[in-house]
Amino acid sequence: MSKKLGANNTYFGNIKEAIQTSKHGLKLTIDHLKDALVNDRRDPISPNDSNYFEKQNSIVTLKYPQEVLPVPDTGRYKLDLEIDDCIVCDKCAKVCPVDCIEIEPIKSTEVIGETSDGTPKRIYAAKFDIDMAKCCFCGLCTYVCPTECLTMTKSYDFSELDMRNLTYGFADMSEQEVKQKQKIFDLEQEKKRQAKMATTQPTVSVTTEKEIETESSKDKPKPKFRPRVIKK
Repeated sequence: MSKKLGANNTYFGNIKEAIQTSKHGLKLTIDHLKDALVNDRRDPISPNDSNYFEKQNSIVTLKYPQEVLPVPDTGRYKLDLEIDDCIVCDKCAKVCPVDCIEIEPIKSTEVIGETSDGTPKRIYAAKFDIDMAKCCFCGLCTYVCPTECLTMTKSYDFSELDMRNLTYGFADMSEQEVKQKQKIFDLEQEKKRQAKMATTQPTVSVTTEKEIETESSKDKPKPKFRPRVIKK
């Protein structure tokens, strides 16, 4: 008899718990519906707007990707490089804590141009790759850039199915141009090396007969001096 009462209590207890949880869920749904009717739909407003977070309870979300929420100007998102303003100083690659920037420089024998701020360019960028799959979005590379050619854009939706597609190349030199510039630099360095060797070669001095006699006399043994004895 006691077993039957216990089973009945469990049965009706489960029913009671189901009714209570259903009422709680319906209450949340009704509250959300009220907020949605009041707020209508979400608008693409700026994060600086006081109503930015209240709009998240709207009945309809934005029509993405036709409509997107604006992001703050100080946000850290996808990196972008203006290669024409890059002087290939390698500071961004050195300061990167995760080594997501890979640069291959080729030195030039002369000034090859100027950046937008007037900085002379003397190095070609044979390779300038940024692996956004490794990037930790710290922004250090943008701070050390002397010409401010490396910036973080507002683009945050750049997901890929293949991680290799997250490596972006910004160098605009072809393989043939890279070989040509490298050959020109190597030839110039070889000319400088040969000129330096020519100036450092020992000079042959012309010696006179007198100097030869002097040198030869130094090698001869000195005669021994014997005092003469005068007999009386």
